[in-house]
Amino acid sequence: MAKITGWVGWIWFAGMMLIMNGLFNVITGLYAIFDDQLYVPSRFGLLLFDRTGWGWVHLILGIVLVIVGMAVSVGRGWARFVSVILVMINALTQLVWIAVNPWWSLIIIVIDVFILYALIVHGKEAEELS
Repeated sequence: MAKITGWVGWIWFAGMMLIMNGLFNVITGLYAIFDDQLYVPSRFGLLLFDRTGWGWVHLILGIVLVIVGMAVSVGRGWARFVSVILVMINALTQLVWIAVNPWWSLIIIVIDVFILYALIVHGKEAEELS
């Protein structure tokens, strides 16, 4: 058994940030679905979908991020692996969404990087703790 350090708190941080990121996506998705004129339209279309379509993507991804964030927070090992994949997908969706909401998308991408750091670098300690 490896030594458990205080860095394991990064996993709890990642879980909470996943939940928060998921809630941000849910709010963004609901706004895009019910009032897509709220967002400034760009000259360029978004990849594959319009704003309402991407709203559904954000809503569904947000719900899944909240669920997996709760699982990470309570130390489920499978949730760490799933979270890494979902956070990378979330960063990619934010990259597509950057034409619609640039500053917010950049902030979410930065949060995603911190979550990935916590899950990848300090995740093994959390598994050994549980």
